[in-house]
Amino acid sequence: MQASAAIIRLLEFLVLAACLLTSIKLTYNGLYSRYRALFAYLIFRFFYTGALLFAFQSTQSTSYLWFFILTEPAIWIFYVLIVIELYSLVLERHRGLYTLGRWVLYGGLSLSLLISGLSLLPELSGGTSQQSRVISYYVAIERGVDFSLLIFLLLILLWLTRYPVPLSRNVLVHSVAYTFLFLSNTAGLLVRVMFGFTLAVPLNTLFLGIGAVCILIWLIFLTPRGEEVRVNLPSFGPEHEKRVLSQLEALNKTLLKVSRE
Repeated sequence: MQASAAIIRLLEFLVLAACLLTSIKLTYNGLYSRYRALFAYLIFRFFYTGALLFAFQSTQSTSYLWFFILTEPAIWIFYVLIVIELYSLVLERHRGLYTLGRWVLYGGLSLSLLISGLSLLPELSGGTSQQSRVISYYVAIERGVDFSLLIFLLLILLWLTRYPVPLSRNVLVHSVAYTFLFLSNTAGLLVRVMFGFTLAVPLNTLFLGIGAVCILIWLIFLTPRGEEVRVNLPSFGPEHEKRVLSQLEALNKTLLKVSRE
């Protein structure tokens, strides 16, 4: 076995164990009901990684291609659900802003998918095989989903640096870990689009390692105590904080009123 293949297999075992332990921990301490999308994703990722480890001898086989075709849409759905859940946790006290942001997210996803689909037209007009067309479709969808969700996550973090909204430590840790995970996914996709699959093996190793680190962060830092500890970011002094939060509350009430009419 080549060294790179051995490292990838080791990291997959690490991801498998981390997903299992994190799911058990969230169940034991009751946090699974607060982080339902994350909890469901971890269970899915456990079985997904287990299948990669024990069910397929080669990624070039037809059975693996069908596995990819069937499971990849589920991964996209989990990505969207986790972002929506994360956004709802950040704005759980500001439902008007949450409603507006949710529609912005849906609109951004639709526009991004449309642009990605249009970019495929010149490539698919030729005599490409059915298999190549399916892969092209999936790459376009992944590109649209990843980039739109990444922009939305970065906007959430940027917004948190502007408004001192009190967050639980768990939500803050979750936000940073998931954004970091998405940054790595999108960077990997961008490199593959620019340079093809010549860097596939080192990229897969790197981003699998980053994914393992993010799951370990959830395992270590998502605790019942983390729900009680409140963190305000940033801190500009009590007067500024009071003024900004008043503006935020006024905007939230306006949006709630508009959404009910």
